[in-house]
Amino acid sequence: MRENNSGFKIDESQRQSWLSIAAVWAGGMICVPCLMIGGVLAGGGLSLGQIVLSILIGYGLICVYMICIGMQACDTGLPVSVMASGALGEKGARYIISALLAIACVGWFGIQSATCGSAFASMVANMLGTEATPIFISISSIVWGVIMLLTACVGFKGLKWLNYIAVPLLVIVCLYGLIAGIVTNDGGSAITNYAPENSSGMVFGISMVVASFALGGVISADYCRFAKSRSDVVKSSVVGVIPAGLFMLLTGALMSIVTGQYDISAILASLGVPFVGLVALVLATWTTNVTNAYSGGLALSNLLGFDESKFKVTTGVAGAIGTLLAAFGLLNAFQSFLSLMSALIPPLAGVLIASYWIVGKGKRENFSPRPGFSAVGVISFAIGAVFACITGGTFASFPGLVEALPFLNWPFFVGPVNGIVVSLVLYVGLAKLTSAKRMPAKQAA
Repeated sequence: MRENNSGFKIDESQRQSWLSIAAVWAGGMICVPCLMIGGVLAGGGLSLGQIVLSILIGYGLICVYMICIGMQACDTGLPVSVMASGALGEKGARYIISALLAIACVGWFGIQSATCGSAFASMVANMLGTEATPIFISISSIVWGVIMLLTACVGFKGLKWLNYIAVPLLVIVCLYGLIAGIVTNDGGSAITNYAPENSSGMVFGISMVVASFALGGVISADYCRFAKSRSDVVKSSVVGVIPAGLFMLLTGALMSIVTGQYDISAILASLGVPFVGLVALVLATWTTNVTNAYSGGLALSNLLGFDESKFKVTTGVAGAIGTLLAAFGLLNAFQSFLSLMSALIPPLAGVLIASYWIVGKGKRENFSPRPGFSAVGVISFAIGAVFACITGGTFASFPGLVEALPFLNWPFFVGPVNGIVVSLVLYVGLAKLTSAKRMPAKQAA
């Protein structure tokens, strides 16, 4: 077996309890975007029953591939950008996957920093009775980007302790906002009488839920590699994702029904407690954003040929780029591209699962990095990614493209999940085909 882990393998002393990993996932789920997704589900006319089912099915689908990738990471001790070398080859993982992951994580770090900076500046200005200026917003984005970045540079232990503090506080704040909204707005009757006439349907609901954490399910390897056992991966994934996700999306939906908005900071500000809303928004963004910088740093390390000892440097570079994008307002033109990244990356899960669990039979001894590019892996991933974009409506966000090439928009079920299935099936089929072609030559020799 050929071994070359590029200095990323962890040792047993670095293993963490499943509760520590679950806390990181819960911190990633408890965020303002999840409240917004919940509001979108209610705005889409889904009943409360449909909303709950959409959340459970959507996060259930993510947990399935998240657990498969996480258990492989636990076995190998590798982050996803390096682990992909077993399916796409070392060059395929380094130049294709690491680049995509780095771009996506850096971009989302910038978006979260900009969101936090803008909201922070607006709420502080509101408390002072003034208006937030563009300069103040830029400075605020830079300051919070740097603070989040420093936490990410501490590594897994920094993420763990941040989430131990932030997650319970955020849950309390969200419950307070929901209850206060119900009390002051006669929300009980609004919820009781909630009966939308036109529903966008369960597929819409599931698609929105999956899209909210599709990338997180793939980069789960970066954290699950610290798990002590496969069973700990299962427990941390299910306990960390589904309860927190259900709570946040359902809270967002109920807030939308009761108050007409789903931004917890805005709701708390309207109730006369803007400082609490400010703390909630900052912590919610903080706990989510450090995972973007950390995973982006690991991917950038692999892309540049560094080992994990340099992850603080590459994490700093990744976060600095994202922070500058946030400060200079370049993210407005970048968000469609980031949506494309979020559709392109999940099909990697299909290739990884097929390579390790089906072809490799889930055995650690059958895993090894492949030299160069693996044609089977690269082709399967590429076709799965394109299929995910076509069936998930990704290309519709690029003006003029779908009008010129209408076959690029063929909505069907959930785009990222479709891409995973296609890439998985293709990899297994192509692997068997290439294996069958080699066998006669071996027998003749």
